[in-house]
Amino acid sequence: MSRLRQRGWPQLAEESKFNACCVLTCTLTYNAALTFMNEQCQCFRSLTYKHCRISKQDYIEKGKSAHMYDIESAFERQILASSTVRPIVVFTEATDPRILEALVPLVRFVRPVLLASEEDVRAALSRELSGISSDRLEFALGDCAFVDPAKSSELVQKFAAEYAKLPSVQKRNLTSEQLLAEVSSPGLFGILAVSLGHADIVVGGAALSPRQYYRPMIDLLKVDDFCCETGIFVLPDTHTPDCYPHNIVAFGDVGVNAELTPELLAKIAVSTCVVAREIIPNDLVETIRGVLVSYSHNGADDEPSPELVNKASTLAAEIASERSQSEDIYKSIALKGAVKASVALSARAAVYHSQDGASWDGAPSVIICPNLEMGNMLYYLYAYSYPDSKHFTVMYGLDSRGVSLASDCTSEDVRLAVKATLLRRLQHSSGASVASETFFKRPLVLVINPGSTTTKISVYRGEDELFVKEIPHLPADLAPFAGKPVSTQFNFRKEMIMISLRENGIDPGEIVAIAGRGGLTAPIPHGTYLVNKRMNDELLEAKHGDHACNLGAIIGYAMSQDLGIPAYIVDPGIVDEMEMRARLTGIKEMPRRTVWHALNQLAVARRYASDNETLYDKLNLIVCHMGGGVSYAAHYHGRTVDANNALEGEGPFSPERAGTLPRGPLIDLCFSGKYTHAEMKRLIRGAGGMISYVGTSNFKEIEDRMQAGEEEFVTIFEAFSYQVAKAIASLIPAFNGEPIDQIILTGGMARSKCLISKISHYLSWLNVGVTVYPGEHEMKALATGVLRVLYGREKALQYPPEV
Repeated sequence: MSRLRQRGWPQLAEESKFNACCVLTCTLTYNAALTFMNEQCQCFRSLTYKHCRISKQDYIEKGKSAHMYDIESAFERQILASSTVRPIVVFTEATDPRILEALVPLVRFVRPVLLASEEDVRAALSRELSGISSDRLEFALGDCAFVDPAKSSELVQKFAAEYAKLPSVQKRNLTSEQLLAEVSSPGLFGILAVSLGHADIVVGGAALSPRQYYRPMIDLLKVDDFCCETGIFVLPDTHTPDCYPHNIVAFGDVGVNAELTPELLAKIAVSTCVVAREIIPNDLVETIRGVLVSYSHNGADDEPSPELVNKASTLAAEIASERSQSEDIYKSIALKGAVKASVALSARAAVYHSQDGASWDGAPSVIICPNLEMGNMLYYLYAYSYPDSKHFTVMYGLDSRGVSLASDCTSEDVRLAVKATLLRRLQHSSGASVASETFFKRPLVLVINPGSTTTKISVYRGEDELFVKEIPHLPADLAPFAGKPVSTQFNFRKEMIMISLRENGIDPGEIVAIAGRGGLTAPIPHGTYLVNKRMNDELLEAKHGDHACNLGAIIGYAMSQDLGIPAYIVDPGIVDEMEMRARLTGIKEMPRRTVWHALNQLAVARRYASDNETLYDKLNLIVCHMGGGVSYAAHYHGRTVDANNALEGEGPFSPERAGTLPRGPLIDLCFSGKYTHAEMKRLIRGAGGMISYVGTSNFKEIEDRMQAGEEEFVTIFEAFSYQVAKAIASLIPAFNGEPIDQIILTGGMARSKCLISKISHYLSWLNVGVTVYPGEHEMKALATGVLRVLYGREKALQYPPEV
């Protein structure tokens, strides 16, 4: 303690106990600092556990309730907003319970490759994680690839052949047996899988030693001669306030560079600030302030350590200034060097050390350490002092291809490290997987979605959408088909699709399967159906109705015959799984039938299940699609046991559809002579609903004029909100008294926050959460349905299905 007092600890400690701890790390060697913490345990606790007023456990429990920036949710929002593509990620320690626990929520964002047999993984789950529900585990494992390197001789030999070409390996003169043994180890196998383009990211270090994972990861994945490791902390409010903006701080370097030169330290400084900028949103911290800390402020001492920091500070400023001319990310970074830790963290200390009366620059977000020992110790000092903090490391210089885990990491640390790497990867690329099809096949799927005057197509490579195009059909193009069944257009539209494919560089011969929007077939359960001759023939003759959606299967079938590949439809609008009690009406000759937005409803229901790490058939959901028509359905354990007929306007009115009408006046109107049969059909579907009242079906205009206070628009908006909520509530009996897990609102009108607010208010008495997935997701839903079959997760259904 005498050494600390000589260096001015007591004065600084009076102001901030934690600032004193930072000075400690700058003034002592690594071993000396650890010795001090062990010997002066009481003093150390006074720094971290609120001056010993509470016990460590009490401190942890208090921290759990303290406000803390939710960095994981921020990562998820940014990742999902940037890309829906999941990169292929290899987990080298596949039976470690921390990895497996993290895996369940990570499956939403990655396609995991587990380097172990499925039997070993399931045994580890049963042994170590019996508390996790089987539904969540099956959800996660269903999306994994299992690869046991010891039993994958073909891949091992392929990797070994490439590994043997490395100069560093050639120098070791390994025998073929030794080479194969090294490559068979999970750590090296996973790293080589990424290095050789078979996967996008590798994760390890929790159980593997640095020699088994960390060092070869750096050697094989480093994109140039430099890399470093940044430690990120999100601290609770129990931490000393105003030390770091929003209690978020990045430390660098914490794990790579043991021997520093001014040039290397300058690169570390700039790179650590870049990582912090990429991780911390601009709207949270506008300027990333980074400081290179030294025990000597502003170069006041000419000892080797301050001199190193002084030179590095000059070089770092030059690098950041030069790069800011071409890369915007550097413009919100302010880097300062040779700053005493107390000055960096304290406005009061800054005043005492200022030679010209300059004010404090502000709290730093980045601390750049003058040696690896200090960086490593700071990381673990914070980790153990604030066990309730969110902390993880990020590798710079590996092109976002490697994740390093600490041996004492938690499952949360794993999640955060992987998501941070995913986010950085998206910021530097489109996010599309660059991996080969070694672990996951990525078949080319053509999606066809015909409308009355357009044909929308897209091509997917696995989960990656390569392109999407809406092909317009002008009135002159469709004139030859006027008055004829819509099926007569299929050759014309098929040729337009082929032209578009060629224009976008797609070879039809590479297409593996076709997904067409389902048409008006006989009523069938939901699923992915193979388009066979019987279905095609029924649609060609419009046996169950004539509609543009019939063309999806018809065109798909014709192309499938030409190319020798299968064509499918997915969850068509006539999906009917209603129970008899929901089917009966008051007139025997008029049973209820459903024509609804099955494709989009089922897509968002599955998405909700995925977002909540479970399976669709384990949930009870009410889903309401609000678009040109309004459909609402009860999804009871994977079956839609009740749904309305949105096509004919059953239920709430919509922008153009009349909805359920009073029967007596409707019958009188039909026989009044005022309308023909066709005009009545048009009045119910096309000229009814909102357009009947206010003369427009543009919902955005209706909402704007409602908000402007126009009485007629206020009334129609309120009535629509009320009727949608009433329709949703009418489905409650369909669940047989079981709890409803969630209400989901989707479709174009779900973009209206005012509408969502009103509907949610009407339904608040149910105490059921409301989730909103605005818009339509038809193209992806069609592709995903076919991919489930191609990946073997579902069986293709035959038409007509067995009763």
